[in-house]
Amino acid sequence: MRAIVWTDYGPPDVLRLAEVEKPAPKDGEVLIRVCATTVTAGDCEIRQLKIPFLFRLPMRLYAGFLKPKRIRILGQELAGEVEEAGKGVRGFKKGDRVFGTTGTRFGAYAEYVCLPEKPDDGVLAIITAGMTCDEAAAAPAGGLEALHFLRKGGIGSGQKVLINGAGGSIGTFAVQLARYYGAEVTGVDSAGKLDMLRSIGADHVIDYAREDFTRNGEIYDVIFDVAGKSPLFRSIRSLTKNGRYLQANPRLSHIALWLWTSISSGRKVVIGGSSYRNDDLIFLRELIEAGNIRAVVDRRYPLEQVAEAHRYVESGQKKGSVVITVGHGDEKKG
Repeated sequence: MRAIVWTDYGPPDVLRLAEVEKPAPKDGEVLIRVCATTVTAGDCEIRQLKIPFLFRLPMRLYAGFLKPKRIRILGQELAGEVEEAGKGVRGFKKGDRVFGTTGTRFGAYAEYVCLPEKPDDGVLAIITAGMTCDEAAAAPAGGLEALHFLRKGGIGSGQKVLINGAGGSIGTFAVQLARYYGAEVTGVDSAGKLDMLRSIGADHVIDYAREDFTRNGEIYDVIFDVAGKSPLFRSIRSLTKNGRYLQANPRLSHIALWLWTSISSGRKVVIGGSSYRNDDLIFLRELIEAGNIRAVVDRRYPLEQVAEAHRYVESGQKKGSVVITVGHGDEKKG
């Protein structure tokens, strides 16, 4: 099968198209024929080890110290069709359309991937007729991250919510989910993304290059900093007395911020990663089917152009998700 192989830590050129052995499902696993995957900012950071310092050594020990060995194929989001179910699988059968995340297994940049029926750190669920392959591939990670943090922030009707970095895959879902829960939403991002943010329901938009939301006098019940670049202490001062600051990409300084705010005020800081649950993925699917939210797809690239897709994502221009369409070498046969 064709796959994009990760050959080294570094720029997008370390991703190469290659022929690799097609996997076979073990007991409790399903073999998925991938139709689409995505390139996220997280994929780019992992590729070049541009991750918080404390996580770099563990990542090298996990993936390969000098170069990737244990993990040879990146990609964490996917949509596809079950081609074969291993022994003991009860929830899926051949022909089922599915979507989900691979977790720390990665492996989605390929024509086929094997996943457990019940992944330890990923999720997998049925796609119903109302979702296209591209939409399904673009939904899991961004949607689940946004849902996790907004729930942690106690999102509710009538609240004022600001989302910094609203134009990416997490941010676009956060805007729509906050609106679904009845909040008044302000989206912050670059000028080229503001019209898109309005189109998905943002009540107010701010071009971060022209206005600092921490200095405009506005106060919010929740600030969700997806980008991780807002001035920390000024952001806290832009919250209501019992406001919540949510941070999806924490740094060491955020630990000190958490301690400071817990001692000095009633404001709450939520940091750290999220855990994915199948029930939440099904909930997102139902919202998409009902037309309450949608996956925003900026661009589509074929599998052989994954490196180019990484370059585009790293440019910071992407709106929502960048999808990789996976054409199969046997498609013209028969």
